[in-house]
Amino acid sequence: MNQHYDRPNAAARAANAVIRRLAEAGISIAGTRALRVRGRKSGALQNVVVNVLRVGDTEYLVSPRGNTQWARNARAAGEVELGPRWRRTHVTLTEVDDDAKPALLKSYLDRWYWEVKGHIAGLTPDSTAAELRSAAPVIPVFALAR
Repeated sequence: MNQHYDRPNAAARAANAVIRRLAEAGISIAGTRALRVRGRKSGALQNVVVNVLRVGDTEYLVSPRGNTQWARNARAAGEVELGPRWRRTHVTLTEVDDDAKPALLKSYLDRWYWEVKGHIAGLTPDSTAAELRSAAPVIPVFALAR
C-alpha cells in the first residue's frame, strides 16, 4: 500500500470535528456517519467522520485523503463501529483490490466530489478510466460486512 496521506489543515480538522459530533448525535450531513476504530498502536478508540458509499447491496468506506490514520487502524483491526452513539454497529472490513476500485471511486466522486475535491489524488467526476486506475493504489477502499 502506498503511504500517500493528504493531511488536513487546521480549518479542515475543525470542520470535521463539528461534522463528526453531529454524526455522533445522529445528524447526518450529506450522508456522513460517525466511525470508531481502535488505534493500532495506542489501543484507544479513535473517532472520525466518513461517507459510506452504497453500491448495490454493499457498503464501502473510501479514504479520499489516502492512507490516513483511520484507514491504517481499520486495516489493522479488521473492524470498525459505525453510527450514532446510541446505535453503533460493529462491521468487519475487507480491503478492495486495486482492480475493483475505479468504478467505486467514480461513484464516490459523483456523490461527494464537492466535499473531497483537491484531496482525492487529483481525481474529478470526469476522470478517465486510466486516471482512476492510476490513483487506485493510493486510495484505500474497504467493503463492509455486517
